[in-house]
Amino acid sequence: MTETADVVIIGSGIVGSSVAYHLAQQGCTNVLVLEREAHQGKGSTGKSMGGVRAQFSTPVNIQMSKYSIDFFSKFDEVVGHPADYRAHGYLFCATNEKHIAYLKGNMARQQALGVTNVEWIGPPDIAKIVPQLRVDDILGGTFCPTDGFVDPHSVMMGFMLNAREQGVRLWLDTQVTGIEVENSQSGRVHAGSAGATPALRSEAASDFEAARLPANAGGAPALPMLEARRVSGVHTTRGFISTRVVVNAAGAWAAQIAEMAGAELPVEPLRRQLVPTEPFDQLPQRFPMVIDMSTGFHFRREGKGILLAWNDPKETPGFKTEFDTTFVEKILTRAASRVPVLAEAGVNPRRAWAGLYEMTPDHHAIIGPAPNVEGLYFVNGFSGHGVMHSPASGRVSADLILKGHSELIDANQLSVTRFAEGKLLEETAVL
Repeated sequence: MTETADVVIIGSGIVGSSVAYHLAQQGCTNVLVLEREAHQGKGSTGKSMGGVRAQFSTPVNIQMSKYSIDFFSKFDEVVGHPADYRAHGYLFCATNEKHIAYLKGNMARQQALGVTNVEWIGPPDIAKIVPQLRVDDILGGTFCPTDGFVDPHSVMMGFMLNAREQGVRLWLDTQVTGIEVENSQSGRVHAGSAGATPALRSEAASDFEAARLPANAGGAPALPMLEARRVSGVHTTRGFISTRVVVNAAGAWAAQIAEMAGAELPVEPLRRQLVPTEPFDQLPQRFPMVIDMSTGFHFRREGKGILLAWNDPKETPGFKTEFDTTFVEKILTRAASRVPVLAEAGVNPRRAWAGLYEMTPDHHAIIGPAPNVEGLYFVNGFSGHGVMHSPASGRVSADLILKGHSELIDANQLSVTRFAEGKLLEETAVL
């Protein structure tokens, strides 16, 4: 017998797990989640720094953060599993007038959207928060006390365990080998492995302009779809699954999954590296994530040690998941410059790690239906914000699949069509 599901989700990381949870919450439980690894969280989820913050520069990211942070604060009670949400705050430190104008502009936007507890603080108050910080060139900064951290693995497992309790199925160690679509002109077409469907894509493009649906009677924004082509199933190493809805939650590998269905997705992997120190007691036991805007270096406490992060501007896209040991000297130089006592912190490169951001051209997520394949939905390209926005992205995705619109945000602005239409959003607060 052919396996069937109302919805197939490709990828069981924190985002795919959230979609499964939110579908189940809305009564859609005939859901099958596919994971190519033997365990969940082997991709970006398990490599994340775990930060959550409302301090973004665009309204949609601020809205998604506001919903998600509130969700994390109630996660243990609502989901029934722990999230380990720690409201330690985020502190952005400005070192020039341009930084000040940028942060104050963001702060006004955040406050207007309901993040009323974000505040401007001066150098004396910053020095009180982290006395070891060098503040001679810091002019001030923004602090939001409800920003903080979660445990990504716990959140992912909480979403999935709750979903499975409601009937959602999870297949581990299952590779997707193709997505099958139906074409009304020529019958069924199987788009196999990624890279094997150029003819399918050009065919979709030629049909696209005539296929947009009008706005529905309820006034909800129209969702562009191609009536002639729609998902009919997924091929996997465990066999064929018949389904009309596929959710691409494949993280950094999302573009290859989209290509299997003849869709294009502007998502590419970019390595980010994290360096934990050995146990270090010369900084407070509790302090916020501190961001040095002069270099982009940021750090927070992780257990008995300190977790150090920095975006190397020379990093190039690609599936590079090995830690580069030369990164240690680069990050320690910036760490010691801002926090001199960190020069005394011990670092074991074998404990450092690398993960992949899934980047889009404007550093915003892509959420919503594919314009040329009915039944294919994207929830991709979070550009480093997948963990913190997982509650919102799961909710919005479930809304779009089941209702065609979401009351949480105007989801049209996150559609993949924005790139072709020149409606990029451009998030600048990317760490």
